Amino acid sequence: MSTDLKLGLNLGYWQRNADDATELVQTAERLGYESVWTAEAYGSDAFTPLAWYGARTSRIKLGTSVVQISARTPAATAMTAMTLDHLTGGRLLLGIGASGPQVVEGWYGTPFPKPLARTREYVEIMRKVWRREEPVTSDGEHYPLPYPGGANLGKPLKLITRPLRAEIPLYLGAEGPKNVALAAEIADGWLPLFVFPEKIERMYGPSLAGAGPGFDIAAMVMTVITDDVRAALDGVKMMLTLYIGGMGAKSRNFHADIIGRMGYAEAAEEIQALYLAGRRDEAFNAIPDELADGISLVGPVGRIRERLQLWRESPVSNLLVMGPRDEASLKTIRDLVLG
Repeated sequence: MSTDLKLGLNLGYWQRNADDATELVQTAERLGYESVWTAEAYGSDAFTPLAWYGARTSRIKLGTSVVQISARTPAATAMTAMTLDHLTGGRLLLGIGASGPQVVEGWYGTPFPKPLARTREYVEIMRKVWRREEPVTSDGEHYPLPYPGGANLGKPLKLITRPLRAEIPLYLGAEGPKNVALAAEIADGWLPLFVFPEKIERMYGPSLAGAGPGFDIAAMVMTVITDDVRAALDGVKMMLTLYIGGMGAKSRNFHADIIGRMGYAEAAEEIQALYLAGRRDEAFNAIPDELADGISLVGPVGRIRERLQLWRESPVSNLLVMGPRDEASLKTIRDLVLG
């Protein structure tokens, strides 16, 4: 149980036609938000917007939610993280994730199998790079260093630049029970995309049993202050329609799987089938209001205050709110969460 919640702002993907969020991030920093987070899929990258916002702020922590491990070698991610951490005075929170086969194989052109083993190896190499204790080697299956073969001229190397911090806080984006257990074992925190606070213990209790003290469960939560609850829930349902219906292959959709584990397996199957058949309005209508409401914080201030108690009574320790884009909303959410 986390009666005291930390508060962050999740901006999601940077969009070319979107307004620069610098003013919003500066406002969040001034209001006491602990962190701001950016994402990547197959459009904008996660690091560049953080560098932009980091140069225009001084305190707020800068998180990636998440960097895809297939997009860069572990050494490349470690170098980028080290550089950004230096430039921003030690404010980086590095969230990484395996993504899914559709993106990994369709966009990055690399094989998806064994995501847990790849993630473990990736983390081990990054930490070797940051600790800078000796030239980095790895005899792992996925990222062997030096590379065996090629020109046969590779040799172990050590990071030229001394890191500002030898231990950069590391989060895993994870949805499956085994991947969540891996986060609890090797990471400093977990970044769940969909959290139903009343169900998280049942769904992930055994997976989280190995988490150490201070393990941060930083949940991304759609948060909308409005008197029109119906419209707000419809906004959440639009997002769920895309993720359940179209973010993944028919035979392998991790987002649909997690909705199934919440107790909505039949609905998830129907939503995906309708979406893939091009019947997207019907897929939208098939999403239960209870599901959309359970994973979000929407409605008037009083309603959100009441529902926040469910999050305080859950293992979640950090709310990364998605949706607010004005100072009044940021301030009201700050007051509700932090008091």
